[in-house]
This record gives sequence, C-alpha cells and structure tokens, in this order.
Amino acid sequence: MKKLVAGVVVAMLLVIAGVGVVMAPSIVVTFNKYATLDQNVDAKWSQVENVYQRRYDLIPNLVNAIKGYMKHEHGTFEDVAKARSDAGKVKLDLNAGDLTPENLAKFQEVQGQLSSALSRLMVVMEKYPELKANTQIESLMVQLEGTENRIAVERKNYNDSAQEYNTFRKQFPANAVGFVFGFKVKPYFKMDEEAKKAPKVDL
Repeated sequence: MKKLVAGVVVAMLLVIAGVGVVMAPSIVVTFNKYATLDQNVDAKWSQVENVYQRRYDLIPNLVNAIKGYMKHEHGTFEDVAKARSDAGKVKLDLNAGDLTPENLAKFQEVQGQLSSALSRLMVVMEKYPELKANTQIESLMVQLEGTENRIAVERKNYNDSAQEYNTFRKQFPANAVGFVFGFKVKPYFKMDEEAKKAPKVDL
C-alpha cells in the first residue's frame, strides 16, 4: 500500500513537472508581453502628466499677464489659484502603485475643477476687449489652447494603451499569469461634464 501511495505521489510530481516544462515557455512569453504592455501604459501616463504639468505651469504666467487689465476680478483669480493648488496636490506615483481607479478618479476630479475655473476665467476675459491687443497674452492663450488639445490627445492615448493591456489580461493564459504575478487592471479616464467643458480660449 505504501509503495502504491509513493508511486502515485511520484507520478503526480512527474506530471506536474512535465506540465511545468511544457508551460514554462508560454509563461515566459506571457510575462514578457505583460511587461511590455505595462511599460507602454506607464509611458502614456507620463505623457498625460507632462501635458497637465504644462497647463499647470502656464496658468500663473497668464494670470500675471491679465491682472493689470482685470483689477476687479479678484474672486475669479482666487478660484483659479485654489483649483490650481488642489490639482497640484494630487500626484500619482506609478512605482508606489497609485494608478488605481479611485486615485485616477480623484486626479480627474481636481483637473476637471481646474478646467472649470479656467473656463470661467475665459468668460470674464471676454469682457475686456483690450486684451486682444496684447501679444504676450495672445501667445499665452495660443499655448494654453494647444495644451488643452494635447491633454485630450494624451488622455485618449493612455486609454488606448490601458484597453490593450486590460484586454490581454482577460485572455488565457494571461489571466492566470496576471493573477500569479499581480498584474492588476489599469483604470481609464472617463468622460465627465467638466471634461466636456474644457476651456475655450478664443478672444
């Protein structure tokens, strides 16, 4: 009886080892594919951060340039300053695993609030036609408009890369490899009302 049990155990170990040998190349290939897709998502996210940072950096220059023309718009300037400050506080560290659905939603929320504050500023600016004659302000507005367009493009590029990764993650054996090695779902940017109201910068 002991010999039978031992034989069964040995046979099972041999089967497991055989399966492991057969599956090993597939596991390696799948893991490497995961790594490639994961790095692609990270790269696209870096581009998203870059364009948002560019907008963040442009805002003080624009505000300083128009303050002299809009001396009675303190409330509007304060709203923009607060929204900018709040947006600057939400940073996602990929190395720390911060790119989660909850954190991305918070990131998108504060960036949307900044977009809304900028939209209100643009509406107020339309009351001051003399701003159109200032070449510095015109240049800043063109840069801001270009940045807003890039934000939309980079968000789409990020979502496309996240979709490719998530689709692969659902396939076999990627789903099993992903579970074993901890490859998690990548969150998406979602269209919301603030995003639909991205600031228009035509004067």
